[in-house]
Amino acid sequence: MGMDRRQFLKTAALTGAGAAMVGSATMDWAAAGDAPGSFDFVFFTDTHIEPELDAPHGCDMCFRKIAAIKADFAIMGGDHVYDALGVDGTRAGAVYDLYQKTQQLIQMPIHHAVGNHDVFGLLTKSGVAPADPAYGKKMYEDRIGKTYYSFDHKGYHFVVLDSIQPTEDRLWEATIDDAQLRWLADDLKMVAANTPVVVTVHVPLVTGFTQYVEKSPMPPKYSTLTVENARQVLAAFEGSNVIAALQGHTHVNEVVEYKNTKFITSGAVCGNWWHGPRMGFPEGFSVVSLRDGKISTRYETYGFKSVDPREKF
Repeated sequence: MGMDRRQFLKTAALTGAGAAMVGSATMDWAAAGDAPGSFDFVFFTDTHIEPELDAPHGCDMCFRKIAAIKADFAIMGGDHVYDALGVDGTRAGAVYDLYQKTQQLIQMPIHHAVGNHDVFGLLTKSGVAPADPAYGKKMYEDRIGKTYYSFDHKGYHFVVLDSIQPTEDRLWEATIDDAQLRWLADDLKMVAANTPVVVTVHVPLVTGFTQYVEKSPMPPKYSTLTVENARQVLAAFEGSNVIAALQGHTHVNEVVEYKNTKFITSGAVCGNWWHGPRMGFPEGFSVVSLRDGKISTRYETYGFKSVDPREKF
């Protein structure tokens, strides 16, 4: 079995043989036969599935449309369920079960990011004790998987980050913690400088959302609309070919380009939490096209009609 790209880089770094093996001091993956290819994948986020508001039917409609798209895989951007934060184990288990059952309709490999509503029992109103074996992110990890990781596909490197950090007073803040920042730096060191990198994160790193959203009369205690330490994350991107960051959480479509990175926020599968469009953006998901190292997206809706249409902040 041939050595994969990241293992090759790691071995080359340890042996000092990398330059000799490729004929120069700079890694050229086009020459090595691992140039970025062309394919589509689906980015869907904020399903907020619940038994109420016809949400299971909405997810069914959405997931069937995703399955019909010729995509290599899907990435789920977080907030799978509504809700695990402020409920007991019975309710949280039920909405996770509902999500996992409905997700089977997608019929393709799925990678996941953790959202704030996926964290179990964090709010004191849940009545859940921190000693509960499923408390916090443990329920997510047991049912969905790791909260941050990376993978490779057809000459692209994908990084999934965890932007949800519980606080000591049982709330949460949008940050990328120190251990994760160290992991990110180490991970990107193992990637050739010209390899296109696509990042996924639930809470946006870069967005204009706070400039046009209606202000909440009671702003949260912690940063929850954007990643508080985004500058540190962007600094970790320096020297790497990060072509895009896929973001969720705000339920709107938006693209902000900073330096050479597109920060692409996608509208939500649930729209306005199953109450119709969110700020004019209907229920839907994004199809991401990668073509020879370049990225573009289109937003697809799926025709859901809310049983209780109304505005909600």
